[in-house]
Amino acid sequence: MLLLTGLWPGLLGGLVLGLAVGRLAGPPPAAIAAGLGLAGLALAGVAAAGLVPGAPGLWTESAALMLAPYLAGCALGALSRRRPPGAPKA
Repeated sequence: MLLLTGLWPGLLGGLVLGLAVGRLAGPPPAAIAAGLGLAGLALAGVAAAGLVPGAPGLWTESAALMLAPYLAGCALGALSRRRPPGAPKA
């Protein structure tokens, strides 16, 4: 909880940046999305297991914590760009 208290500006920034990047880039290919999801899960696993001690461990935990809202923002931004079937192209 203490980590969330200190890092909330970064979490909010990651979400906003993810929304912008997802909106600009659009939906990624399935392989890239799956790779990013697996990388996020691997980073979260390393952070949760506490395999990295000291300051690098804090950086790993912070990166894992900030990656989740960034990826969620990317997904939401990409979904906002998706057109319904049959809609004319701009």
